[in-house]
Amino acid sequence: MEKREVYENFEELEEKTMAVTQALATMKEEFTEILERNAELEIENQHLRERLQDLEEKNQDVKEGLSKSRQNLEKLYKEGFHVCNEMYGSRRVNDEPCIFCQDVIYGERA
Repeated sequence: MEKREVYENFEELEEKTMAVTQALATMKEEFTEILERNAELEIENQHLRERLQDLEEKNQDVKEGLSKSRQNLEKLYKEGFHVCNEMYGSRRVNDEPCIFCQDVIYGERA
């Protein structure tokens, strides 16, 4: 092999090596960007999971509060109806509370 052929092969090899090095550098940059975006998305997902958990807990608290309120209103109605029957001789009409109970339930009397 002549010196000239070796030199030309070396230049060709050097060009290919530079092209591969450049391609690897580009891939590294793209991979780094992907990793950074993945980390950002993971943080966002964690915040969303925490927010969802908070909402689920609040939803459960609201459900429990509504259930207790309903139970209290039912108790108030039953006790109020009993009081009305004994004290005022009121009777239910069409399964509706008497006027006194309506006032208590709807807040017109304290």
